[in-house]
Amino acid sequence: MWAYESVFYQIYPLGFCGAPFENDGKLEHRILKVLDWIPHIKKLGMNAIYFSPVFESDTHGYNTRDYTKIDCRLGDNKDFAKVCKELHKNGIKVVLDGVFNHVGRGFWAFQDVLKNRENSPYVNWFARIDFGGNSNYNDGLWYEGWEGNYDLVKLNLHNDDVVNHIFSAVEGWINEFDIDGIRLDVAYCLDYGFLNRLRGFCDSKKEDFFLLGEVLHGEYGRMLSEMNIHSVTNYQCYKGIHSSFNSCNMFEIVHSLNRLFEDQQWAVARGAHLLSFCDNHDVSRIASIINDPNCLPLVYGMVFGMPGIPCVYYGSEWGTKADKSQGDPALRACFDKPEWNELTDVIAKMAEAKKNSKALNYGGFRSVVLQNKHCIFERNAGDERVLVAINMDSNPVTCHFDAGCGQATDLISGNIHDFGGGSELPPYSVQFWKMER
Repeated sequence: MWAYESVFYQIYPLGFCGAPFENDGKLEHRILKVLDWIPHIKKLGMNAIYFSPVFESDTHGYNTRDYTKIDCRLGDNKDFAKVCKELHKNGIKVVLDGVFNHVGRGFWAFQDVLKNRENSPYVNWFARIDFGGNSNYNDGLWYEGWEGNYDLVKLNLHNDDVVNHIFSAVEGWINEFDIDGIRLDVAYCLDYGFLNRLRGFCDSKKEDFFLLGEVLHGEYGRMLSEMNIHSVTNYQCYKGIHSSFNSCNMFEIVHSLNRLFEDQQWAVARGAHLLSFCDNHDVSRIASIINDPNCLPLVYGMVFGMPGIPCVYYGSEWGTKADKSQGDPALRACFDKPEWNELTDVIAKMAEAKKNSKALNYGGFRSVVLQNKHCIFERNAGDERVLVAINMDSNPVTCHFDAGCGQATDLISGNIHDFGGGSELPPYSVQFWKMER
């Protein structure tokens, strides 16, 4: 699967392009801005893009009006087809947000229910409609909204007409934009029978079509199996990463990694390729969370070094700050142009190391050295071993352990490391040691 050897770049298009929050109905060709960023994305080493919602919606993209039309605030279908074609020409895969649990109040079928009530042929397209109740919008009917949000009308995925409508839209995305995968919004809410049908449908339409599910908690390995998809979001380690660096407690994140990938009896996701990240469009940017800015490159070292598929959120690669308390629009900013600094430079080097290393793509996980402010863990793919060494201390530290070889090459800096007499980890450092056989 191509995704297991990729590094993702996430773009939230409505924010990235500076579109108005409310859908004003005006066609603007803003999505073409992505074309100007392709050189930056390639230089950064990203070879896949996950686009948050691009289809016609009421406001933020997750309240869909039409699965077949690009949001007019971004442009039209021809604009997005042009963007996808250019990305593919540059070796960059395209994954779109699939919001299938719910739609917006402006969705055409729900509008028909509001107009024609019991006489609408689309009443059973939605999870629950009660014509004897009322909603927060004073519709004279009640319906189920996602987690109590009535701007998000829950679909009935047990209705074949709904499923066929979604599948038809997905086929259109493949045919029109040649997309390579779908990120499934709130996958933890989706019916597993629907997900299994979706997997079979997508497999029949395009080889190696990637399905990524948004999940928060739970047993990731079991969920992957029951959902029958390729990957899920690793929120367990997302929390553990920033918490470990802020509390000077590397035990937290390493124990999480051990539980997921190493423990011989209890590992819940051994061999899985989960999506690894330190921030995204729903949470505070990592530069606003980490107390010590010197640790930012180390945070990304953990994201790229641990098992999984790394994903970088646009703008965070140069240390942009934004806090969730400021509201979602603050997290989804519009930048005139990309920036490049020391953080961006080291992320680009990590991305190249990750893409070109069998051990970092497919290797298992084993903790080798673990202390409060530093850790070393092994990624072993049989014919290639890489040791990931991270030191968050402001002082150097020397580690003594059996490396199993005399020398290694740091995949980030290119420097040769000699294990004779112990291994010194410089202050605030991250190294990917490729071990000599």
